[in-house]
Amino acid sequence: MRSRTGGRGAAAAAAFSPIEESPSAAEKAGEWEVRPGGMLVQMRNPDADFTAAPVPTIRVKVKFGVVYHEIYISSQATFARRRRRWLSGDLKKAVSAKTGLHPLDMKLMYKSKERESTAFLDIAGVKDKSKVVLVEDPTAQAKRLLEMRKTDKMEKAAKSISAISLEIDRLATKVVESQNPPPP
Repeated sequence: MRSRTGGRGAAAAAAFSPIEESPSAAEKAGEWEVRPGGMLVQMRNPDADFTAAPVPTIRVKVKFGVVYHEIYISSQATFARRRRRWLSGDLKKAVSAKTGLHPLDMKLMYKSKERESTAFLDIAGVKDKSKVVLVEDPTAQAKRLLEMRKTDKMEKAAKSISAISLEIDRLATKVVESQNPPPP
C-alpha cells in the first residue's frame, strides 16, 4: 500500500508546514475599539508611542502693547490649559510667564479673531513665525478680582469662627474644672 504522501516519504511531508489558523474573534476584538462618536478604530498601544514622529516646536511672536515676545511652543499645544497630559504646554501659560498677566485676564487674537482656549494651535492655523496679539480682558479681570474678594471674606469668616470655637473650648474646660474640683 502506498502512503498518503503519494509514495514520496517523510521528506515530502516535512517540507509542508501545517496551515495556521487565523486569530480567534476574541483576539481580533481586542485590537479594535469604538470611540464615543461611534467610530470603530484600531486600538493604540501606549508603549509603541516612542516610534511616533516628534512634535515640531514653533516660534510664535506675541504682541502685547508695543512689545513683542518670542515664545517657542509645541505646534500641537492649545491657546490655554487642557487637562490632557500629552500636551507639552499652552500658549497662555507661556505668555503669562513672560508678561506677568494672569492667564484668565488675557485674550489671544490670531488673524483678528479671538481664539477659544481649547483650540489647538495647528488646527487654528498658527505656524512657525506667526503673530498673535495679546489683549487684556477687563471683564475677566474684574470677575476674577470679585471672586478673590469673596473667597477672602469667606476665609476671614472661617478664621474668626475657628478662633471663637477655640476660645469656647478653652472656657468649657475651665467651667468643668471649677464645677468639679480635683480630689485632695
